[in-house]
Amino acid sequence: MKKVFAGIGGMATAMLLGLAPAQAQDTIKIGLIMSFSGQFADLGTMMDAGVKLYMKEHGDTIAGKKIEIIRKDSGAAGTAPDVAKRLAQELIVRDKVDIIAGFSLTPDALAAADVFTESKKVAVIMNAATAIITARSPYFARTSIPLPAAMGALGTWAAKTGGAKKTFTMVTNYGPGIDSEIAFQTAFKAAGGEVIGGVRFPVANPDFSAFAQQLKDSKADSVYIFVPGGEQPAALGKALAEHGVTPKTVKIFSSGELVNDEPLKSMGDAALGIISGWSYSWTHKSDTNAKFVKGINEMLNGRNPDQFAVSGYDGMQLIYKALEKTKGNADGDTLIAAMKGLAWESPRGPVSIDPETRDIVQNIYLRRVDTVNGKPQVVEFDKLDAVKDPVKLQLKADGKLNPDGTAK
Repeated sequence: MKKVFAGIGGMATAMLLGLAPAQAQDTIKIGLIMSFSGQFADLGTMMDAGVKLYMKEHGDTIAGKKIEIIRKDSGAAGTAPDVAKRLAQELIVRDKVDIIAGFSLTPDALAAADVFTESKKVAVIMNAATAIITARSPYFARTSIPLPAAMGALGTWAAKTGGAKKTFTMVTNYGPGIDSEIAFQTAFKAAGGEVIGGVRFPVANPDFSAFAQQLKDSKADSVYIFVPGGEQPAALGKALAEHGVTPKTVKIFSSGELVNDEPLKSMGDAALGIISGWSYSWTHKSDTNAKFVKGINEMLNGRNPDQFAVSGYDGMQLIYKALEKTKGNADGDTLIAAMKGLAWESPRGPVSIDPETRDIVQNIYLRRVDTVNGKPQVVEFDKLDAVKDPVKLQLKADGKLNPDGTAK
């Protein structure tokens, strides 16, 4: 009798094992690695809101497959490459995810690059902005912004049109900050300007008073600023205002983070006149963006979306469009091939995925902080169409880019 029961048990186990792959094929698991806590928690909140909104609008089924989201918090320790890599490994090995997305900060994305290459799993970068990221794994695609694309354009405009002669740079001391500093300085000097100094802040920096004083003491007629999202833009904006550094005394050029809604609240009228070069603002005029802003407003109790929200939204759009193209096949090689060259109308305007580099191609907008309805707000006044990352364009020109878009 025991042998009979053993035989039945073995048959049941075999049946369950046989059913498991079929069941698994009906679900596509997407792991999100984001900063849901710590000083960069707002990045995760906004990216995740974009993810949720896209799925609310388009459902949780694509190509007949149910989409399941598994969220992992990488943010408690600030930038934590070892944590991000471990979470990526856990999602792939233990949770059996098909795709990973998110990555609030560059060190986290770079640390996990080898994990995706070895596992052949696609990873969609929804924020990390250092140019070289997509060249570190053939399975990376990005829907945020490679910083040199925007900051090079801003540096040229600042010297040629913006009236800046001598500039000082202030950036966070890690990949994106250094990337943006080099891009702005190079373009500024090529356009006839002079860089007379600069400072780099620690990544987890709570107080910018000393740095604001260094800028004031430099006697520069302009400054370029980059800090990541989260709590830092508001803290830096407050320090500048307290030290009397405003566009009335120094021409201020920045990436988009400094002039998002929360920093503008802390600066008030001291922000009026700041010029930024960026890929998205909730004030962008289009029907697609109006619908997106309304959706985020409803989801976040009136808060306006920022670049983190739109890149999370577009990250899901990229995944859905690629899965639709592959008829639900989430195999890494098949999926990344489907992502190359995809194009769509984003809330930020027309975007596409460069088939050579898997990086985003998008418009870069020049914006000025003006008073709108009694409050400081960014207003677009010029744009550059379909901008590609200049760093990888240079790598290609130098013969340092492989056919799959990775660096040699």
